[in-house]
Amino acid sequence: MDSWDHYRTLLAVLEEGSLSGAARTLGLSQPTVGRHVEALESELGTPLFTRSVGGLAPTEAALALRPHAEAMAAAAEALIRTASGEAEAVRGVIRVTASDVMGVEVLPPMLTGFREAYPDVAIELALSNRQEDLLRREADIAVRMVRPTQGALLAKRVGSVRLGLFAHRRYLAAHALPERLDDPSVAAIGFDRDADAVRAMRDRQLNFERESFAFRSDNDLAQLAAIRAGFGVGAAHLPIARRDPELVPVLDGQFRYEMEVWVAMHEDLKASRRMRLMFDWLVEGLGEYVRS
Repeated sequence: MDSWDHYRTLLAVLEEGSLSGAARTLGLSQPTVGRHVEALESELGTPLFTRSVGGLAPTEAALALRPHAEAMAAAAEALIRTASGEAEAVRGVIRVTASDVMGVEVLPPMLTGFREAYPDVAIELALSNRQEDLLRREADIAVRMVRPTQGALLAKRVGSVRLGLFAHRRYLAAHALPERLDDPSVAAIGFDRDADAVRAMRDRQLNFERESFAFRSDNDLAQLAAIRAGFGVGAAHLPIARRDPELVPVLDGQFRYEMEVWVAMHEDLKASRRMRLMFDWLVEGLGEYVRS
């Protein structure tokens, strides 16, 4: 196999759609990027891109290689993070992944406290509702809202966070307080096309469909922002909503929804002191959060 640099270049061209964009991302010259692609095509014996009006169009071969190149990139980043600090030293890099809401609304104070306690540690925070693959070291530590199912993971359940329905005082000043969850006059805030959200609702006997919502988004932060803006009624973590005196709980007796909170990491990382410290730090901090 040729140099990893060639596969890294392939991935950059796939992501940017052009040689010039990949060159900017990688800090290389455009001719160098072109030579990398040509060398890879020569080695593999197949074209990877065709030129189009919109730039470079990937061939089926390039698309088939993409997940493998992404896995190589994740492994390379994990290698660098692991090498960035000795096992028992509290310095180096830790990559944490979490959902959008947890990463924006909950984790920053905890990560700030960790950084103040251990100033030689750099923290990378990847926000996504997609379950990052810890076995492939796409992240070091994950905060998850479902039980981890992969083997070879050290996982700890820290508790459950309850969700409730809330509306801003501005919305309630302009509209009657809803009496029923399925009241068609309520401007409900909810999911758009997220199949997991649909299944979760049905598992809890909550008969919501996409058409039930006046505001639809699969981004939890967008839903929370809509509640705060006074758009209508939506679900929010109780500890988050309680911070804002302008958010009023509604229909408390008709809606009960809880999400488990887990912290997980690859069991091999137990040998790294900084990883163990971060794992325990998050378990303690999130435990306080779900009890608040």
